[in-house]
Amino acid sequence: MKTSRSQLFATLVLTSGALVFGMILAGGGQLTPAGFSAPGPQRVVVSDAAVAGLPSFADLADAVLPAVVTVRAVTISTTRQGGNPFEFFFGQRGPQRGEPQEYRGEGAGSGFVLTSDGWIVTNNHVVDGATRVEVLLEDRVVPAEVKGRDLATDLALLKIEAGEDLHYLALGDSSKLRVGDWVMAVGSPLFLQQSVTVGIVSALGRSGLNITDSSFENFIQTDAAINRGNSGGPLVNMQGEVVGINTAMNYGAENIGFSVPVNTLAAILDQLKTTGRVRRGYLGVTIANLDRDVAEAFGVASTDGALVQEVQAASPAQDAGLRNGDIIVTVDGRPVTDTRQLIDYVAAKPPGTKVELEFLRNGKAMDSTVTLEERPEGGELVIETPPGEESEVEWLGLQYQDLTPGLREMHGIPEGVTGVWITEVAATSPLIDEQVEPGNVIAEVNGEPVRNVAEFEERIAEVPSGQFVRLYVRRSTGGDSMQGFFAVVRVP
Repeated sequence: MKTSRSQLFATLVLTSGALVFGMILAGGGQLTPAGFSAPGPQRVVVSDAAVAGLPSFADLADAVLPAVVTVRAVTISTTRQGGNPFEFFFGQRGPQRGEPQEYRGEGAGSGFVLTSDGWIVTNNHVVDGATRVEVLLEDRVVPAEVKGRDLATDLALLKIEAGEDLHYLALGDSSKLRVGDWVMAVGSPLFLQQSVTVGIVSALGRSGLNITDSSFENFIQTDAAINRGNSGGPLVNMQGEVVGINTAMNYGAENIGFSVPVNTLAAILDQLKTTGRVRRGYLGVTIANLDRDVAEAFGVASTDGALVQEVQAASPAQDAGLRNGDIIVTVDGRPVTDTRQLIDYVAAKPPGTKVELEFLRNGKAMDSTVTLEERPEGGELVIETPPGEESEVEWLGLQYQDLTPGLREMHGIPEGVTGVWITEVAATSPLIDEQVEPGNVIAEVNGEPVRNVAEFEERIAEVPSGQFVRLYVRRSTGGDSMQGFFAVVRVP
């Protein structure tokens, strides 16, 4: 019996020892099962082979950043001071209601140095209406002079005296861009200086966006992030050459930005430098591209050409005998395959130049000589109220204008907001008591939307004397937010 118990005890000892020994071996071989002790944190290592095919943009950024600047636009305007709610208790503290008071507004965009002696490119809407313009270099602020502006392409040229040679960027050739090419956008989005984003060329030749003059819209679309404040900064290729000037973004989307092709800048640069403005040749026609259905309807075999949809009254085209329905196929012997070729060729000619047009009318080839005139600012003539003649809405005491893309970009007004931009409210205006201020947008008149000055004045004129007019007004509350309120006044 003793022998049996001794053997059983020995067997248990051997079994326990073997179990412990096995666990030690398993742990040493990193085979410890879940629930037992786990290995400690380890450094993650990615092999060089795994990242060998990925690009780095660090060298490109190092080369480009010293030539990119922040452009600060300061606007000093005079507004009317509202009433102080504590005056009743404590008396007047500061300007009384109706007294003029200066207001300082500040906006910022981007730009890039074009030459070592201080010529700088930015967007026109960045400096439009500014009282003072400054350029922030890497370590200091330098006053800038606006030397040239072009509303049609939203480009502007500045000059600074930095006292030293500056880093500058070379202009590339935007006609060589292909969809899918890498590009880098550099600028100061939301006052964050020297920010870099990268992406690809998403599309070329974007138009119909109502960002600039529709005749010259030929944007590069990119998914390199462009935000408010990037305006005027460069879009560069992998060689560090400027291929575009970042101009706008789509507020309702992510990473859909638009840049003016650098070749557009190159075509007007000399005029901006020497005269401060751009004079363009002008035909006075509204034109469109042809598709197969249109070509067939007009009895032509090709979709090449520019279809004349409308001839402006008293224009060079009308004087030369062009009609709507004509299809322009050559200009000075050069084939016209689409509207872009005709617009670019004519716009590059100075006013007074004679050009030879060949066109098809009812399938018959014809030709005419056209003497170009100067293209009106923005592509349209501005009709002003003659001096001494009062506007129909003079009694409102407002100064106002159309809500332009530049105002949208500078003041962060969402695309969905339309109306008339208020620039000044007179001290005698009945809208003073309704808290209407400069920078507000009148979006509706008596429940009817208004999209421009003409519609606004037409709606106001429809309200009989003695009746109330109800204005729906939008004002910015910071960022992209707008707050609406009603202002109600009686028509005298």
